[in-house]
Amino acid sequence: MASTSRDAAFAYMDDFRNVPQWMFGITRFEPRSDILSGLGATYDATMQIGPKALTSVVHVTEWVHNERLTLESVEGLSNSSTWSFSDTADGGTRLDVVFRYSLPGGIAGKVLGAVVEPVVGQAIKHTESTLRARLEAAD
Repeated sequence: MASTSRDAAFAYMDDFRNVPQWMFGITRFEPRSDILSGLGATYDATMQIGPKALTSVVHVTEWVHNERLTLESVEGLSNSSTWSFSDTADGGTRLDVVFRYSLPGGIAGKVLGAVVEPVVGQAIKHTESTLRARLEAAD
Protein backbone atom coordinates (compact mmCIF):
# COMPACT_ATOMS: atom_id res chain seq x y z
CA MET A 1 0.00 0.00 0.00
CA ALA A 2 2.97 2.21 -0.64
CA SER A 3 0.99 4.71 -2.70
CA THR A 4 -2.02 4.95 -0.36
CA SER A 5 -2.06 7.55 2.39
CA ARG A 6 -2.60 6.37 5.94
CA ASP A 7 -5.76 8.47 6.20
CA ALA A 8 -7.25 6.86 3.07
CA ALA A 9 -6.26 3.32 4.12
CA PHE A 10 -7.69 3.72 7.61
CA ALA A 11 -10.93 5.29 6.34
CA TYR A 12 -11.43 2.46 3.83
CA MET A 13 -10.84 -0.30 6.37
CA ASP A 14 -12.88 1.42 9.08
CA ASP A 15 -15.98 1.44 6.84
CA PHE A 16 -17.85 -1.80 7.60
CA ARG A 17 -19.45 -1.78 4.14
CA ASN A 18 -16.04 -2.45 2.58
CA VAL A 19 -15.11 -5.52 4.65
CA PRO A 20 -16.80 -8.17 2.41
CA GLN A 21 -14.98 -6.66 -0.59
CA TRP A 22 -11.49 -7.42 0.73
CA MET A 23 -11.60 -9.88 3.65
CA PHE A 24 -11.31 -13.50 2.52
CA GLY A 25 -14.53 -15.45 2.96
CA ILE A 26 -16.57 -12.69 4.60
CA THR A 27 -20.06 -12.78 3.12
CA ARG A 28 -21.77 -10.62 5.75
CA PHE A 29 -20.47 -7.83 7.98
CA GLU A 30 -23.32 -5.76 9.37
CA PRO A 31 -23.68 -3.36 12.29
CA ARG A 32 -25.37 -4.77 15.35
CA SER A 33 -25.49 -1.46 17.19
CA ASP A 34 -26.14 2.20 16.51
CA ILE A 35 -22.38 2.78 16.59
CA LEU A 36 -21.25 2.19 13.01
CA SER A 37 -17.54 2.93 13.46
CA GLY A 38 -14.95 3.29 16.18
CA LEU A 39 -14.60 2.03 19.71
CA GLY A 40 -17.65 0.07 20.79
CA ALA A 41 -18.99 -0.70 17.31
CA THR A 42 -20.32 -4.25 17.07
CA TYR A 43 -20.91 -6.30 13.92
CA ASP A 44 -22.51 -9.58 12.91
CA ALA A 45 -20.10 -11.43 10.64
CA THR A 46 -20.34 -14.55 8.51
CA MET A 47 -17.31 -16.21 6.97
CA GLN A 48 -17.80 -18.87 4.33
CA ILE A 49 -14.99 -21.43 4.28
CA GLY A 50 -15.75 -24.20 1.84
CA PRO A 51 -19.10 -25.71 2.76
CA LYS A 52 -19.04 -24.24 6.27
CA ALA A 53 -20.50 -20.83 7.24
CA LEU A 54 -18.88 -19.59 10.45
CA THR A 55 -20.67 -16.82 12.32
CA SER A 56 -19.45 -14.50 15.00
CA VAL A 57 -20.21 -11.20 16.63
CA VAL A 58 -17.18 -8.91 16.64
CA HIS A 59 -16.63 -5.83 18.74
CA VAL A 60 -14.16 -2.98 18.18
CA THR A 61 -12.02 -3.05 21.32
CA GLU A 62 -9.31 -0.65 20.17
CA TRP A 63 -9.65 2.25 17.78
CA VAL A 64 -6.95 4.90 17.40
CA HIS A 65 -7.65 7.10 14.39
CA ASN A 66 -5.20 6.37 11.55
CA GLU A 67 -3.09 4.13 13.82
CA ARG A 68 -4.79 0.98 15.08
CA LEU A 69 -8.01 -0.98 14.80
CA THR A 70 -8.72 -4.13 16.83
CA LEU A 71 -11.77 -6.36 16.51
CA GLU A 72 -12.47 -9.24 18.88
CA SER A 73 -15.24 -11.79 18.79
CA VAL A 74 -17.74 -11.79 21.63
CA GLU A 75 -19.88 -14.63 20.24
CA GLY A 76 -19.34 -17.47 17.82
CA LEU A 77 -15.96 -18.40 16.37
CA SER A 78 -13.25 -17.09 18.71
CA ASN A 79 -11.09 -14.64 16.75
CA SER A 80 -9.41 -11.27 16.83
CA SER A 81 -7.52 -9.06 14.42
CA THR A 82 -5.37 -6.02 15.05
CA TRP A 83 -4.54 -3.74 12.15
CA SER A 84 -1.69 -1.25 12.66
CA PHE A 85 -1.05 1.64 10.24
CA SER A 86 2.22 3.55 9.87
CA ASP A 87 3.80 5.87 7.31
CA THR A 88 6.42 4.75 4.83
CA ALA A 89 9.39 6.88 3.78
CA ASP A 90 7.71 7.65 0.44
CA GLY A 91 4.49 8.95 2.04
CA GLY A 92 2.52 5.75 1.66
CA THR A 93 1.20 3.37 4.30
CA ARG A 94 2.56 0.26 5.94
CA LEU A 95 -0.15 -2.02 7.28
CA ASP A 96 0.61 -4.79 9.76
CA VAL A 97 -1.99 -7.27 10.95
CA VAL A 98 -2.12 -9.90 13.65
CA PHE A 99 -4.86 -12.53 13.32
CA ARG A 100 -5.75 -14.87 16.14
CA TYR A 101 -8.38 -17.56 16.27
CA SER A 102 -9.11 -20.61 18.35
CA LEU A 103 -11.25 -23.60 17.62
CA PRO A 104 -13.46 -25.44 20.08
CA GLY A 105 -12.14 -28.63 21.66
CA GLY A 106 -13.36 -32.15 21.10
CA ILE A 107 -14.68 -33.68 17.92
CA ALA A 108 -16.36 -30.46 16.77
CA GLY A 109 -13.04 -28.62 16.97
CA LYS A 110 -11.23 -31.34 15.03
CA VAL A 111 -13.85 -31.31 12.29
CA LEU A 112 -13.79 -27.51 12.10
CA GLY A 113 -9.98 -27.55 12.13
CA ALA A 114 -9.98 -29.87 9.12
CA VAL A 115 -11.98 -27.23 7.23
CA VAL A 116 -10.25 -24.08 8.51
CA GLU A 117 -6.55 -24.95 8.89
CA PRO A 118 -5.82 -25.74 5.21
CA VAL A 119 -7.10 -22.35 4.02
CA VAL A 120 -5.49 -20.03 6.58
CA GLY A 121 -2.41 -19.26 4.45
CA GLN A 122 -4.54 -18.83 1.34
CA ALA A 123 -6.93 -16.54 3.25
CA ILE A 124 -4.10 -14.28 4.41
CA LYS A 125 -2.59 -14.00 0.92
CA HIS A 126 -5.98 -13.35 -0.67
CA THR A 127 -6.90 -10.71 1.92
CA GLU A 128 -3.56 -8.92 1.53
CA SER A 129 -3.61 -8.84 -2.27
CA THR A 130 -7.29 -7.87 -2.50
CA LEU A 131 -6.93 -5.13 0.12
CA ARG A 132 -3.82 -3.78 -1.63
CA ALA A 133 -5.63 -3.69 -4.99
CA ARG A 134 -8.74 -2.01 -3.55
CA LEU A 135 -6.73 0.66 -1.72
CA GLU A 136 -4.53 1.44 -4.72
CA ALA A 137 -7.61 1.66 -6.97
CA ALA A 138 -9.23 4.08 -4.53
CA ASP A 139 -6.19 6.39 -4.64
